[in-house]
Parts: sequence; structure tokens; C-alpha cells
Amino acid sequence: MSSTTAADTAPLSGRSAVVTGASRGIGLECARALHAAGARLVLVARSMDALARAGTELGSRAFAIACDMSEPDAVQAALQKIRVELSGAPDILINNAAQFFLAPIERTSVNDFDRTLLVNLTSQFAFVHEFLPDMRERKRGHIVTIGSIADRHAFPENAAYSASKFGARGLHEVMRRELRGSGVRASLVSPGPVDTTIWDGVNPEARPDIPPRSQMLSAAAVAESVRFVVTRPDDVNIDELRLSRT
Repeated sequence: MSSTTAADTAPLSGRSAVVTGASRGIGLECARALHAAGARLVLVARSMDALARAGTELGSRAFAIACDMSEPDAVQAALQKIRVELSGAPDILINNAAQFFLAPIERTSVNDFDRTLLVNLTSQFAFVHEFLPDMRERKRGHIVTIGSIADRHAFPENAAYSASKFGARGLHEVMRRELRGSGVRASLVSPGPVDTTIWDGVNPEARPDIPPRSQMLSAAAVAESVRFVVTRPDDVNIDELRLSRT
């Protein structure tokens, strides 16, 4: 006789999750994986059209909020909409939204550098800053930062992206020290190159310093790793998970 229970098939039933950058790539796959695990979702991304498609796919347990993460006022407005929709803070926050481009330092404009930091780092801090007090008060919650191989290794033409990802890893490490023993968990999931649309304008196949897309991780594989991280027992924290293609 099978011993499968609802907790086995829907371990996140009754829990809410916010996923940023949720309209495509890793974010969309995370939304799919968490939805399959039973979570109620708030999807945040810049394109309302893409969010609407994702929301239609996922159904009534998904609510979409359009937000340009490079606009601080838009971020604050989105945070308040999330609070209204969830009547407070989420149980799980997946900080995934990111901007990526390649350019030598001297051809990286200050505006592009600044915008990358706003999207990849400052907005992540804003989400943590908004919801962490509630998580601390209820002694439960999970903040997952989607990192990158570029949060530990420097690559040419990656000045803005690496600066933002190194910063995100630093923020995560401070969270782990501050949250230890609080009941609130914080995890860093850092994949190597992932086959998503960020490579559409790069053509990795023509560059010897980047693996071809056929040899990259899939976004779904990263999302399954995120699902694993957030479904561990409440007294287990996966501090850091690094992913590479075999």
C-alpha cells in the first residue's frame, strides 16, 4: 500500500511564494516548480503580457504584478501590492530578477552599470528589507537568492553583472549570519551558465570563452534545485548550492 501523502505531493500547500523575474527563464521555471509543489504565487516581472501568459498557465493560485526593477518607486509600489494580495509577507521569496549584458569596462556606460546594480542588487535588498521583519516576527520564512558562477569568478566583459552578483552573494552571507537561530532561512543557489534568452544576443557558439547553449544547464534544472532547497525540513537550511552541467 502506498504511503504517499498530500505533504509528499504538495509540500508547499498553504504557503505563499514571491518570484521576481517570473515571466521567463529561471524565474518562470521556479514559478512552475513551486506551483506544482502547492504554493500560492505572486509573479513579478517587467512585462505584463508575459506575466499574463504565465498567470493563465498557472491558474488561480498565481497573481501577477508588473514592475520595472530598475525603478525604485515601481519596486515600492509592487511591494505594497504584494502585501495587499498576501495580507502580509510571503512565506518564500525567490530573488531572481536580473539584467545581463557583456561589454568591456570602457564600453560599459555608467547608466548601464547603475541600472544593472538596481535590478540585480538594490531591488533584491528592497524585497528583503520589506518582508524580513514579518518573517522574523513569525519565526518562519525562506529567502532564496539566485546567484551565478559570476558571483564568485570574474569573467571578461562582465563588470556590471559580476559586481551585482558578487554584491548579492555578500548580501546573502550577511543574512545568514544575522538570521542564524531566528527560524528564517536564507539560501544562495548559484548555477553555471543556463540556457535562457539572455544569450539570444550573444551567440555563445561563436565564442570560445562561453560554452555552447547545448552544454548549458536548463532553467528547469535550476528550478528543481530551488524546489529542493525550499522543501527541506524547517530546521534544515541549505546555505549555498552551486550547480554545474555534468
